[in-house]
Amino acid sequence: MTFIDAKGKNCPIPVVLAKKEIDNGISTFTIEVDNQTAVENLRRLADNQGFNAAVQEVPGGFQLAFSKTGCVACEEAEQLLSPKPRTGKWAVFIGKEIIGDGDSELGKNLMRMYFYTMTESDQLPTSLLFMNGGVKLPAGDEQIIGHLKVLADKGVEILVCGTCLNFYKIADQLKVGTVSNMYDITQRMQQADKVITL
Repeated sequence: MTFIDAKGKNCPIPVVLAKKEIDNGISTFTIEVDNQTAVENLRRLADNQGFNAAVQEVPGGFQLAFSKTGCVACEEAEQLLSPKPRTGKWAVFIGKEIIGDGDSELGKNLMRMYFYTMTESDQLPTSLLFMNGGVKLPAGDEQIIGHLKVLADKGVEILVCGTCLNFYKIADQLKVGTVSNMYDITQRMQQADKVITL
């Protein structure tokens, strides 16, 4: 049986590791984590993916034994009845360096986790649109720059406001993306079926 050691790994990494096993067709595996939040997130993943997740407390953490539930005919019927995922264009507008309000360090870490999670997804936006304080991310946050390079390689367009780069005096520090303008960024928003703002 496959064993995944996810101790010491913050959200969403344990969920991403478990989802990879599921996507690879693995029907039984065990993952070990060291915090209750990861346990709850993994339980939700199991429920959403048609798995049982038996939890056992072990020294230093918890083990979750994933096993596939249900019958093949039931799963096929569920797939036929389930609404098909949207395949339209969508864009993400990033106007600041952090996600949410409150602690700035937490907000920066959440932003890094957001882009890491996106690199692991099979549903990618058409465009990432950086303006105002958001332009500091593709110019100065090495973790996010790495994630953005992965997304660019997967075909995601990355537009970065040139006026904003000049305002913050970091135009020469841009590491990934295309220097753009209000017209192009507005156009991408208008062309998208939905725009998510961070």
